[in-house]
Amino acid sequence: MSGLPTLPDILSGTSSPDSALAHSLSILFESSPVLITTLEPQLAQSLSNASSVTSYSELIDTALEAIASWDVSSQSGFIAGHPRIGETKNLSSLSAKEQGGIHPGIAPTPPEVLARLAHLNACYEAKYPGLRYITFVNGRTRRAIAEEMEDVLGFEHSLSPNEPGVSSLMPVEVNGEEWIAELQRAIQDIGRIAKSRLKVFGVE
Repeated sequence: MSGLPTLPDILSGTSSPDSALAHSLSILFESSPVLITTLEPQLAQSLSNASSVTSYSELIDTALEAIASWDVSSQSGFIAGHPRIGETKNLSSLSAKEQGGIHPGIAPTPPEVLARLAHLNACYEAKYPGLRYITFVNGRTRRAIAEEMEDVLGFEHSLSPNEPGVSSLMPVEVNGEEWIAELQRAIQDIGRIAKSRLKVFGVE
């Protein structure tokens, strides 16, 4: 895991896909195309004009304010940079640790829980087209997150890999009130995840 660039390097650099700012954002928020093409140049411009950012936590808050100004398509693209709950491949080291994949002395997640999570992800994405379930894990097990997802979806707690059927779900209206609420909740949880990552690097 590479470290965060220093705050002076972030604030003094010029905008580019390889800038210190882009690198920092990719660590804190997970990399996504919209992060590089939209968030990085937007923040670089605002920071160069009149920066009052004095900490990484303030940088995260500034980024969240910028994201809140985007159209919903860009916002949903931003949250898609985070892996699905229960994924075990192609994870950043931070995501793997947060999801319970790297904890010395703790048994790996049982395969039936991973299968349930895969089904719950499919169900969630059928109910909320264009969104991905994001939550601040905060040290909880994948089984606990599966139960949280079941509660969100209105399911009984279970380890079934295919019930209820995905085709039985009625999608909510894209850009409707419920859909927007889930989108905004996901973005706020990504902010909470980003701030928790600062502790890994011993910064604020």
